[in-house]
Amino acid sequence: MQNWLFDIRSRSFVLLTVLFLILTAIVYFGITESFDQNVILFFSEHVGNPTIDLIMQSITESGEALWMLGFAILVLIIPKTRRVGVTLMILIVISTLLTGYVKCGVDRDRPDFEYNAVQFPVPVSKDTFALFCEGGYDASYPSGHAARSMIFAIILGYALSERFPRGAYLMFLYPVLISLSRLYVLEHYPMDVIGGSVIGIMLSGVMAKRTKLYKIFDKSKF
Repeated sequence: MQNWLFDIRSRSFVLLTVLFLILTAIVYFGITESFDQNVILFFSEHVGNPTIDLIMQSITESGEALWMLGFAILVLIIPKTRRVGVTLMILIVISTLLTGYVKCGVDRDRPDFEYNAVQFPVPVSKDTFALFCEGGYDASYPSGHAARSMIFAIILGYALSERFPRGAYLMFLYPVLISLSRLYVLEHYPMDVIGGSVIGIMLSGVMAKRTKLYKIFDKSKF
């Protein structure tokens, strides 16, 4: 997974930035509105299975920023994985704030569908943080959950890649499940999770390079 780490002046970063700007423009001008609404309508008609409801709500809750920060802190206090923990903590904070402010700028409302599902012990997380920004809490694009889950997949996948070169890619199942869960609980549209995933890839590659994440392989530390 060496190619997943790149510099801010690299072609990868530039292409990802351009892709995100295009996606943002498409959403802002409502070009995918019909597609997004049809997908969410499909999910809204298929909630209500107790087992699936609880599984999906559990998955979506795992992508909440505070839970992820807690995990990063645990990784941080272990000497052999300290660099992984530092990288995760920085990325979680930056991605959460960045997605929050982009939401304020795009100002796209969340899906207006009633979630008639089995009640979870805690409310379904909206998880938007943007200081001095009105309306960001109810804004939809991009998904912070999707961004953070992609960050987890890339950073942890990279950390495992030397020992499990093929198995490390299984980490990408996590952002897929998180994205599906955000659609299932009717908190986001498809374009929201796509945009969030692109942000996650973009930030992970640059920050992991800046924190020299590759050094975790020095002296067989990981």
